[in-house]
Amino acid sequence: MTKAELIETMAKDAKISKAAAGAALNSFVTNVTKALKKKDGKVTLVGFGTFAKVRRKARKGRNPQTGAVIKIKAKNAVKFKAGKKLKDAV
Repeated sequence: MTKAELIETMAKDAKISKAAAGAALNSFVTNVTKALKKKDGKVTLVGFGTFAKVRRKARKGRNPQTGAVIKIKAKNAVKFKAGKKLKDAV
């Protein structure tokens, strides 16, 4: 499902305009992003799941073409853990 399809479905389900649904979706994405940027960033939607920021350590990897060892820098990543209702539905 694309963003446009999601907006269309949200508008139909909530009986609102596509512009209002688009604004709501953009607000959701913006606020989840802001929350995850914080030090202990975490967003929990009961029944749906939890978005959490995790720190990946620096590590060594291999270039698959040459087999040469490369260094992979440490970075922040986002982890999603599905909630019970989502797991049961899928």
